[in-house]
Formats: sequence, C-alpha cells, structure tokens
Amino acid sequence: MTDSPAAPDAPEENENGARPRSGQPNTPPAPAPSAPGAAFADGMAAAARRAGFASAAEGEPISGHTLLASMGGIRGLVEAVLPGLVFLVIYTLTRDLVLSLIAPVAVGLVFVAFRLAAKQTLAQAIGGLVGIGISAVLALFTGKAEDFYLPGFWTNGVYGFVLLVSALIGWPLIGLAVGFLMGEGIAWRTNPSKRRVLTILTLCWAGLFAARLIVQLPLYYSGNVEALGAMKLLMGLPLYAPLLVVSWLMVRSIYPKQREPSEPE
Repeated sequence: MTDSPAAPDAPEENENGARPRSGQPNTPPAPAPSAPGAAFADGMAAAARRAGFASAAEGEPISGHTLLASMGGIRGLVEAVLPGLVFLVIYTLTRDLVLSLIAPVAVGLVFVAFRLAAKQTLAQAIGGLVGIGISAVLALFTGKAEDFYLPGFWTNGVYGFVLLVSALIGWPLIGLAVGFLMGEGIAWRTNPSKRRVLTILTLCWAGLFAARLIVQLPLYYSGNVEALGAMKLLMGLPLYAPLLVVSWLMVRSIYPKQREPSEPE
C-alpha cells in the first residue's frame, strides 16, 4: 500500500478511482494521516475489522452468511482448520513425524497457489504458511510431534496476557479497536455503560485464550498428541464463532444503528 506521486498537470482521480470530466470539480481527497495517533487509529480500526466487528459496526443482522464472512468465508475456514487436521490424522495413522510435517506444509503451499491463480490477496495464506512452517521446524528439530503445537501456546499466551492487562489498567483493547472502528476514538471511556461492556468483552476474549492454555498445556506436557490435536481443533473455531456472536450482540447494544434522516419514526 504505497502512494505514487501523480504526474504533473494530470487530472486527479475521485474517491472511486475515476477521473472527473472536464469542467467538473474534483472530489477533494481524504486527508492522509499525518500523526502517529492517526496511524494508531487506523491500525486499531483495521484490527477490529479483521476480528469480525465490522458487521456489527455497519448494523448488519447476525446471520450464518455474515458470521461465515467475518471468519474469511469457506476458504478462510478451510485454510485455518485443514493443515492442523491433516497433521493430526496422518500422525495418528502412521506415527511418521516427517511425513506428518510435510503434509500440512504442502497444504499451505496449495492454498498460496490457489490464491495466486485467482489473483486474490495472499496475506492470510502466507501468514498461515509461515505459521505452519515454524511449527514444522520446531517439531522436526526436537523430534517431538507435540512441538508442532508449541507456537500456538505462545500466541495464546501473548494475546491473553495483553488483553487481560489492558482491561485491568482501564484501556481494554477491544474498546480501543471498536471505538476507532465506530469513529469515536476513545470517547467511549467517558460512558460508563460502554466502558463496562467493552471491558467485559476484553476479559471474555482473554478468558478464551487462557482456557486454551489451561486445557491444552497438560496434554502437551503428557505427550498426548492425539488429544492435544483434537482439543486444538475443538477450542479453535467452535469457541471463536460463538464468542464473536456474543461480542456482536454486546457491541450492537451500546452502538445502536443510527436511523437515516429519510426513515420514518
């Protein structure tokens, strides 16, 4: 996402990417962020969109289609679940660590190839491939199949800790992300109802990450790869999706959709 300088005397494009006709006024471009605070606001709003809160912000009804879209659609779900499932199935059936590690990496490469062929954004597929690669390298280096799941413990621990601390110090991250997504910045902190709801939401998400660690770490230390892999899958999307729905409902309760001027009372 880089901006290239416009050619001299070239007519400016409007916000839809079209050049204005001769004699028509140009649409003024949106001001570019000029301060670190603006960049932070954009980053928090983007984080809220990626987490699935954009639908709540836009007042969309909660439906299966909306929920699926917030999680990346069918392809996003497959990319999130299939590599871990492939590893678990192959290792359970063969006990061959090398083969079990090669298979999910190959699956990740296929996802990247499909997105390249379809000329779609590669960020999610490449991010997933990098994560699979790190997991595979760790397990191959130690010779322990359970170490394939080790990076997940790191991410859950970091996310849970940061969310918990942010809530305890009065700056819950879910509140910051949703506030900037809704365009009110940190004004929600002056509203006791909003602040309470957004703090509770942040604690709920911290609790999700903590629950994963509480359940899965004992399985890791006992070397129970099959149970660990199964719990990893069960505590992934099956827990993420319901908590996302609850989050939508709570956000919508404190940010009701504004009526358009033309709508009847």
